[in-house]
Amino acid sequence: MNQLELIRALRAIVSEHYVLVEKEDVIVYEQDGSIFQVMPEVVVVPANVDEVAAVIKAAKQANVPIVPRGSGTGLAGGAVPAEGGIILSLARLNHILRIDLENRIAIVEPGVINLDVTKAVSKDGYFYAPDPSSQAACSMGGNVANNSGGPHTLTYGVTTNHVLGVEVALDNGETVWLGGEVPDTPGYDLCGVFVGSEGTMGIVTKIAVKLMPTRESVRTLLAIFDDMDFATKTVVDITSAGIIPAALEIMDHTTIEAIERGAPVGFPRDAAAVLIVEVEGLSEHTEKSIELAGVVCQQNGAREVRRAKDETERQLLWKGRKGAFGAMGALAPNYYVQDGVVPRSKLPEMMRRIAAISKEFDLPIANVFHAGDGNLHPNILFDMRNPGELDRVVAAGEATLRACIELGGSITGEHGVGLEKKAYIGLLFSEADLEAMMRVRKAFDPDGRFNPAKLFPTPASCGEVRLQPAQIPAGMWI
Repeated sequence: MNQLELIRALRAIVSEHYVLVEKEDVIVYEQDGSIFQVMPEVVVVPANVDEVAAVIKAAKQANVPIVPRGSGTGLAGGAVPAEGGIILSLARLNHILRIDLENRIAIVEPGVINLDVTKAVSKDGYFYAPDPSSQAACSMGGNVANNSGGPHTLTYGVTTNHVLGVEVALDNGETVWLGGEVPDTPGYDLCGVFVGSEGTMGIVTKIAVKLMPTRESVRTLLAIFDDMDFATKTVVDITSAGIIPAALEIMDHTTIEAIERGAPVGFPRDAAAVLIVEVEGLSEHTEKSIELAGVVCQQNGAREVRRAKDETERQLLWKGRKGAFGAMGALAPNYYVQDGVVPRSKLPEMMRRIAAISKEFDLPIANVFHAGDGNLHPNILFDMRNPGELDRVVAAGEATLRACIELGGSITGEHGVGLEKKAYIGLLFSEADLEAMMRVRKAFDPDGRFNPAKLFPTPASCGEVRLQPAQIPAGMWI
């Protein structure tokens, strides 16, 4: 089947309106939230599971790759069509199919926006816990693909802790359920294998998720520090004191400046760092915990500790935190966000290393991160128009990831590996580990057509390639 025949087959499945081939139509799909870009050949937007399955069959017959795409908010190049083929947009599979409050579950399609799940059940006293900073825009399917987290993962965990089962369209177009609607289904945890597989095993078409009861009480404070070392040490001391907050978030001076220039919320512009501490639960517990957390902040040199006096003030603090990435445009035309992880106890040292990397590569780095679980988001600020600057940015990103690994951490906490970090995964896993993972992938996708060139080095067994900076696929520009 040649390309024209494939396009005719796709139009017969989803109608001509939902098969995009003209440059002015497909250009909006050339990039996700990463710095990678490549022009798609064909974009298909099916409306239901049957159409997804039929598109997969047509792609198999034509022997072309399929790249699943949700909202396009991913930050590691996972939705970029690195080897061409079909971008399969799941935007029209955007329905909440069933809400079962008695059993605290919801069945949703992959194009449903994360925050819309909570909006649908909040009036009944429930919420969906995983809350990426992009939760007002990111899709549930994308969250499943990357095992997304968010500020409140310290208490609630990441996506895999809240997904009970997924319906998946496989390589041959067959749909199967992995997991189910109840916890701990017998047999292999294939749902757990699929969550975080970054679209390399099949296309998720339905998701069964847990719903959590709204907590009786939420307490939030903002601690202001004149030294980043003191702020990061406070995180370690709070958890060492037996307090497990719902969230422990740090923003540095550069991030504060971006927020206050772009959409000010009242963070002190002269602070070296601010720490948001939030606890949830019964009123007696939250009151005692937030009071103790405030004492720990003061013992570690916080110059001021502010408690949010009401929900409006609390939401203002979170508006600043969740708007931090978007605010970077107030400081530079471009930014490159990293997603490394270190043990909490290594946060002070890691922040010193990031400062040294910033100086070495002559690039400002704004830090905003989930300090409670050591998940860092250094934002490297730059101007892509300056010759040679992007090369320094990529090198600084690599240096950051290597520093995370040297301190006992990982190359990603929630953004996934995608294109961006696939060459570094060999720093964490042996060739035998990677080969075992590839065998699992091949069991689901024997032809390797689902989201190729992602997650694993190419070739997976080549140690030299595994340890080199990420290679940009032919035809791609950043």
